[in-house]
Amino acid sequence: MGVGDPIPVELAKIMLITKIHSLAQGYSGVQLGTLERILWHIENDLIPVVPEKGSVGASGDLAPLAHLFLPLIRLGEIFYKGKRYKAKEILEKFGTAPVQLGPKEGLALINGTQFIVSFAVKAVQRMHNCLEAADIIGAMSLEALTGTKAPFDQRLHELRPYPGNKLVAQRLRFLLKDSAIMQSHVDCGRVQDPYSLRCMPQVHGASRNAWLHLKDLTETELNSVTDNPVILGENDTISGGNFHGQPLALPLDYACFAASEIGNISDRRCYLLLEGKWGLPLLLMKDVGLNSGFMIPQYTTAALVTENKTLCFPASADSIPTSLGQEDHVSMGSISGRKLCWVLDNLEYILAIELMSACQAIEFRRPLKSSSILEFAHDYVREFVGFAEEDRIFADDIGKIKNIIGDFSFVQRLNDFSLSGQVHLNENFEFFSL
Repeated sequence: MGVGDPIPVELAKIMLITKIHSLAQGYSGVQLGTLERILWHIENDLIPVVPEKGSVGASGDLAPLAHLFLPLIRLGEIFYKGKRYKAKEILEKFGTAPVQLGPKEGLALINGTQFIVSFAVKAVQRMHNCLEAADIIGAMSLEALTGTKAPFDQRLHELRPYPGNKLVAQRLRFLLKDSAIMQSHVDCGRVQDPYSLRCMPQVHGASRNAWLHLKDLTETELNSVTDNPVILGENDTISGGNFHGQPLALPLDYACFAASEIGNISDRRCYLLLEGKWGLPLLLMKDVGLNSGFMIPQYTTAALVTENKTLCFPASADSIPTSLGQEDHVSMGSISGRKLCWVLDNLEYILAIELMSACQAIEFRRPLKSSSILEFAHDYVREFVGFAEEDRIFADDIGKIKNIIGDFSFVQRLNDFSLSGQVHLNENFEFFSL
């Protein structure tokens, strides 16, 4: 059975929803009453406790799915109103009898990829948000460092027309349009910016392409039948391998690398902001010496980037035989999904630190202003975190900014503002949207 801490309630709820969607297609031999009981759990917010570890991602997510459906027979545990109960205890209060499972129903419930796909669904949402935020934050860092927008010229990216690259270049052009800071140094004589500024379309864009691949395959998986055997008619069944997690394990690992790289390049921009070049003060603070400025926050990004690199070993590259050799190749996709979400946790912190640093740096360009969109982003951050005249507990600031990135409000507020000015940052690239 599964072990470890339980997965978040939200993920367990996604598991229930995606399992119902798969079973309801009518190829699994499950009685209507069983589906109705699962729906009852969702509607009454009685969500089973599912341990995070124990699936090898083939023959389905057997262990976590077993825990997910133990409450149907009054076993296992349930989260209800923020508390954890024995399933029997809470279900007796509701007066529900155990489900009497018929032939094939046990297999239908525990065979499938719903554990993997729940992590994939959440990762698709979170990674998209991080990618959107990274373009905005990267543009703010470029402004603070008086970088050029020339590398984002549309003509350049038509010569190497990867969709993700073209989208990021377009977003950067829109984000930097009509910036007084940009206009102030058009004749500065600086020929080339560091790669972390100049190559944002290529690096952010490559991660966008990886995200798009994961999104497309996750949508396929969400609408698939993944248990076994599959029942095609009264006397027509097929025992196959639709439960194998490999189709998602590989793109989840690929997305893990892509998310890690966004943190990697973000950390490089954090470092550039501290060097005291191009008119910025050393460590982004006027009085350094007694003050360390933004040095230690960049230590944190360096640590998180390295942690993410250690998480980039692809779980799908491994396979350990189980079930006495019958299951002699497994996907380990459950680990791929969990690792990706761990990397995204770290990435949100890295982006928060870059955003905090970029907002600090932009203020040293006053009275010049950036574009209206980036000034809106700066002002929104300033609702939570102020300019730093001297050292303080930056962990508090990082936490606040991480929250507005992690709850999607930073990106959503900026998108709403840009649309109010008739600027659609992702125009003609709607397939990159959720």
